[in-house]
Amino acid sequence: MGTKNHKQKTNYIVQGGILAVASILVRMIGLLYRVPVTRILGPVGNSYYSAAYEVYSMVLLISSFSLPLAVSKMVSARMAKGQVRAAYKIFQCTLVFALVSGGLGSLLIYFGAGFFSDVVVNTPQSRLALQVLAPTILIVALMGCIRGYFQGLGSMIPTAVSQIVEQVINAAVSIGAAWYLFQYGAKVDALYSKETAAYAFGAAGSTFGTGAGALAGLVFLCFIMFVYSSVMKKKRLQDRLGRVESTREIYSLLLLTILPVILSTAVYNVSGIIDQGIFKHLMEAKKYNSMKIDELWGIFSGEYKLLTNVPIAVASAMAASTIPAMTKARVNKDRREMKRKTENSIRFVMIICIPCAVGLSVLAAPILELLFGSRSHLEVSAGLLRIGTASVVFYGMSTLTNGILQGMDKMRLPVIHAAISLVLHIVLLVVLIRFTDLNIYAVVWANIFFAVMMCILNSLSIARYMRYRQEIIRTFLVPLISSAVMGGAAYGAHLGLMSLTKQNTIATLAACVLAVLVYGIVLLLLKGVKEKELLGLPKGTMIVAVAKKLRLL
Repeated sequence: MGTKNHKQKTNYIVQGGILAVASILVRMIGLLYRVPVTRILGPVGNSYYSAAYEVYSMVLLISSFSLPLAVSKMVSARMAKGQVRAAYKIFQCTLVFALVSGGLGSLLIYFGAGFFSDVVVNTPQSRLALQVLAPTILIVALMGCIRGYFQGLGSMIPTAVSQIVEQVINAAVSIGAAWYLFQYGAKVDALYSKETAAYAFGAAGSTFGTGAGALAGLVFLCFIMFVYSSVMKKKRLQDRLGRVESTREIYSLLLLTILPVILSTAVYNVSGIIDQGIFKHLMEAKKYNSMKIDELWGIFSGEYKLLTNVPIAVASAMAASTIPAMTKARVNKDRREMKRKTENSIRFVMIICIPCAVGLSVLAAPILELLFGSRSHLEVSAGLLRIGTASVVFYGMSTLTNGILQGMDKMRLPVIHAAISLVLHIVLLVVLIRFTDLNIYAVVWANIFFAVMMCILNSLSIARYMRYRQEIIRTFLVPLISSAVMGGAAYGAHLGLMSLTKQNTIATLAACVLAVLVYGIVLLLLKGVKEKELLGLPKGTMIVAVAKKLRLL
C-alpha cells in the first residue's frame, strides 16, 4: 500500500513538473514574440491591441476561464472512486456547457464590439481586432474542457503539449499577420488620407494569431481524444457499478464550482479594463489628442507592462506551487510547517523580484532600446519603467500572499482585499488624472498603490490567522543591499562599455551578465541564501560546488 501511495505521489509531482515547465516555456515564447509585434505595431497599434485584448480577456474569464479547473476537479473526484462512466458524463455535460457559454461569449464580443470599443475602453479603432478575437472564446472554452478532462484523468501531458503548440502557432501567425495587415492598412491610409488604418489592421493581425494558436491547440487535443477513444470506451464498458449523476446534478455542481472562481478572478483582472476606460475618457475630457492618448497607453501596455510582468510571473508560479503545500500542512494541523513554507516562499520571491526591479530601473533606457529600438518615445517608456519597477516587488508579494491565504483556506480574504484595493485605486487614479499633469504616470502610481494595499491587507491577515511574523534581514534587507551593489555595478559597466564601443547591444548584454554575477556573489557573502536552500534549486549541487570553490559559502 505504501509503495502504491509513493508511486501516486511521485507521479503527481512529475505531472505537476511537466505542467510547470510548459507554463514557463509558454510565458517565454509569449514575451519573445510580443517584442517584434510591438516593433511592428508601435505604441498606437499596441493601444488598439490592448483595448481589444482586455475586453476579450474579461468576457473569456466570465464565460469559460474556470472550466479546466472545474472539469479536472469533478472528473478526478469520480476517477478516484473508479466511476469512469460518471467522469465521462461530466465531460460530455461540460462540453455542452462550453458550447453554450463560449458561443454566447463569442456572439457578445462580435455583435457588441462597437459598444465595447467605443464606450467601455473608448478606442473605436479596436473594433476590428475585437471582432477577429470573437470566435476564439468558443475555441478556448472547448479546449479548456478537454484539457480539464485529461487533467482529471491524471495526465498533464496533453495540456502541456497543447499549450506549447498553441503558443508557437500564436507567435508565428501574430508576427506574420500583424506585419502583412499593417502593410495593407498603410495602403488604405495612403488611399483615403487616413492615419489609423495601419494600426487598426495590424492590431487585428496580432489578435488573429491568438485565434489561430487556440485552434491549433484544439485540433491537437481532438486528435489525442480520437487516438485514445477506443481505450476510454473500453474502460467505460468495464465500469458497471459506479453511480452516474443526473444531468441536472452535474450542471448544478458545475455552477457551484465555477462561480466562486469567476468572482475571485474577475476582481483581480477587471482593473486593466477599468484603468484603460478611465484614462482614455478623462484624458479626452482634458482635450488631449486621441492619437496622443493611444500612444501613451500603447507605451504603458506594450512596453512597460510587458517587461514588468516577467518577474511577476515567477511569483505567480511560486504562488501556484505554495497552495497545495500550504493546504497539506493545514490539513495536518502542522502550524510550524505552514510558517516555514510562508517564510521560505516570501524570501524566494523577494530574492527574485527585488533585483529584477532594481535592474529594470537602472538599465531602463538601454533595455528598452535593445528590445524595441531607438524611438521618439524612448524617454517616456524609460521614465515609466524607472518609476514603475517598484510594482514588480509589490505585485510579486501580493500574488504570493494571495496563494498563501488560499492555502490557509481563507479563500474570501484575497477577494475582499482586492475589492477594497481596487476601489481605492480607482479613486486615486481619477484624482491623479483630473487634478495633475501626470497623464500616463498616474496609471503607474495608481497600480503601485493597488499592489501596496494588497500586500498590507494580505500580510495583516496572514499575521492574524497564522500568528506569523516575517523575518526581515534575510528576506528584505540582504536582497535590497545586494541589488543596490548590483545596480551600481550594472550602471557603471554600461556607461563604461558605451563610451568604449558605442554599441548599446554589447553594453546592455554585458551589464546584465555582470549584474547577475555581482548580485549572486554579494547575496552569498551576506548569507542571504543558505547551502540547504541552494541545493533545492535546479543544478543546486553544481552551484554549491562552485560557490565553495570561490569561498562564497
